[in-house]
Amino acid sequence: MGDPHGIGIVGLGAISGQYLNTFSACPGIRIAAVADLNAARAAEVAEETGAVALGVDELMAHPEVDTVLNLTIPVAHADIALRAIAAGKNVYGEKPLAAVFEDAQRVVEAGDAAGVRVGCAPDTVLGTGIQTARAAIDKGDIGTPTFATATMIARGHEVWHPNPDFYYTEGGGPLLDMGPYYVTALVHLLGPVVSVTGASSRSRDQRLIGSGPRAGEQVPVSIDTHVTGILEHASGALSTLVMSFDGHATKAPNIEVHGTEGNVGVPDPNHFDGEVTLHRIDGERHVLDPSAGFAESGRGVGLLDMARATGERAPRADGALALHVLEVMTSLLRSAETGGRLDIRTAIERPELVPFTAHADWTAA
Repeated sequence: MGDPHGIGIVGLGAISGQYLNTFSACPGIRIAAVADLNAARAAEVAEETGAVALGVDELMAHPEVDTVLNLTIPVAHADIALRAIAAGKNVYGEKPLAAVFEDAQRVVEAGDAAGVRVGCAPDTVLGTGIQTARAAIDKGDIGTPTFATATMIARGHEVWHPNPDFYYTEGGGPLLDMGPYYVTALVHLLGPVVSVTGASSRSRDQRLIGSGPRAGEQVPVSIDTHVTGILEHASGALSTLVMSFDGHATKAPNIEVHGTEGNVGVPDPNHFDGEVTLHRIDGERHVLDPSAGFAESGRGVGLLDMARATGERAPRADGALALHVLEVMTSLLRSAETGGRLDIRTAIERPELVPFTAHADWTAA
């Protein structure tokens, strides 16, 4: 990349620590500026990283900021992204790209018009877990992929989160919270989605906070807390998705992809690595050695991939993919309301496979 790529971080909440840890190992990245509503927190991070603490407008105008890392709350994602693009900066944000699909669409269109890059988490799919599973599928180890299952079942975040109210209002719920990891992984594994059919329900109208100063307080539930659906991929494969805050425990695999010659067990897409299994119809189930993906990676590797993308190669965690995933999820929710099958309008290319890249190689590049 030549000179270090300058990053300006807006929002320094808990997740920022994981990004800072990743970037600290990469000499090709420099934290140039930081901004946060909490001035003391911004000053602390600036001192730790050698950056300057600025207001948001000053950060956007800073000449050493090449890419704005947008770690604000979801409702602010679109505003910060659009401000960065208007300032001529690349922008990479936490998921979702925006709180609503139409705002996310504006972000991608603005980035295209300005000639800057837009990227978005999750980048967990670029680790050795999802990428090794994809490499096996691409090699034909399971024959022609025919269907997949993706399952996330939990009791609900009120069990551990001291302020879980957001998860049970519009824009929350299991699909929009955890679905980006699973749907993004399914697109990497099987390609883009062309239609969805959804159904949803809720088990109760209140949730009991289980920890923190509000323990014992009831939180009202205004959205469905169990969402299931069928995703039809352009390849013809079908994925069955179950995202639920209404269960307790399950033995279902996070993701399993079946084909005409066997199946691949895929690890938790909320993590970068994990056990990948292959079970062919003519053999025993066995664990695959990592064969693709960024090894020992962490949050922020998607931004690195975007900064290093050259020529015609699109970033593997780009805005177009995030927009597609958001449309899939919001369409599932609309389908659950209307009871009908909905076509997906965003058409994207399946991201390129990540070749196996050792930690020392991707951090030093």
